[in-house]
Amino acid sequence: MNSRPIADTARPASLSDVRKIFGNLEDDAIAEILALKPTLADLEDAAICMAGDHDVLAKSGHHVPLIAAQIVELLSDKEEEPHR
Repeated sequence: MNSRPIADTARPASLSDVRKIFGNLEDDAIAEILALKPTLADLEDAAICMAGDHDVLAKSGHHVPLIAAQIVELLSDKEEEPHR
């Protein structure tokens, strides 16, 4: 996964973290993600799942945390919504 110190990934995620990890998202999606109060690790786990790499987490014995799963669900719902 990532070679960052655990203390770094346990810090609260910022707006710039969301943009850096997920790219160009709508402002409402970013606001919904930040409302979940994710850590940087939550964002990284969600990005791994969104990339379809669930097996990477499972093989390491790492389960997707609740907040990361909520982020995946939120972003998956946003992808399915028709654009207005």
